[in-house]
Amino acid sequence: MSLRPNPGSEYVLTLSCPDRAGLVHAVTGFLVQHSGNIQESQQFDDRQQDRFFMRVQFDVSDPGTSLDELRSGFGPVAEAYRISWQLHATSTPTRTLIMVSKFGHCLNDLLFRQSTGSLNIEIPAIVSNHRDFEPLAESYGIPFHHVPVTRETKEEAEAWLLELVGELDVDLVVLARYMQILSNDLCKQLEGRAINIHHSFLPSFKGAKPYNQAHERGVKLIGATAHYVTPDLDEGPIIEQDVTRVNHAQNSASLVALGRDVEARVLARAVEWHSQSRVMINDNRTVVFR
Repeated sequence: MSLRPNPGSEYVLTLSCPDRAGLVHAVTGFLVQHSGNIQESQQFDDRQQDRFFMRVQFDVSDPGTSLDELRSGFGPVAEAYRISWQLHATSTPTRTLIMVSKFGHCLNDLLFRQSTGSLNIEIPAIVSNHRDFEPLAESYGIPFHHVPVTRETKEEAEAWLLELVGELDVDLVVLARYMQILSNDLCKQLEGRAINIHHSFLPSFKGAKPYNQAHERGVKLIGATAHYVTPDLDEGPIIEQDVTRVNHAQNSASLVALGRDVEARVLARAVEWHSQSRVMINDNRTVVFR
């Protein structure tokens, strides 16, 4: 009679390291020693950077094996192969703080997906520099923090945000059309755990009303890009992109509506993949194990 995995005994191991013979054997050997059964395994060998990436999702049949024991046991393997790694239980939701300004389509989409169980995230707070979506946050029972930002208060507001991230044990910050530029220091503090969404016209159509500019130029494709936040504005490692076709019969209002749909879809995918440990940063790019 075979042992079936216990509730909560499913895990994801992600790792990257210099490419070297025996890596996969070392990882699978570790899993065998700890009663691990591989459900999904993906790997990528970046030969230009001479770096190896791997994601393994597995369950453990031994009820006596804990997450701490797995992490402790993998330590010597990681040290031997110079591995950077993370090991998480798949049942643990990603604690996600959402920031928004005056456009709520991405926020609304993320809240709905989380409430229906399609996103394995937990939202301990919503932060905004406006009060427009305070009623929406209240309808979902999520604490709403109104933090106005001016040139004079920006430093204080960002310090408060970092304190909140620490107090709430936040894993991920999502800029769901948050229309404030983060300082270089804050970007560095949130490196690898802050995701932004913007229309894919950048840098072609900068400033206000980019969809109006796009309509005037007669574009045939509109789209969106989700990326990790870095000090280089809108140039962080890209997680996901998508486009939709438009034609001459559509006015600028139609482009805005279509653009919002694309932005919401792209951001949701990026948050989903990040929460499932499917995204790994590779210098200024990402490896996405879909």
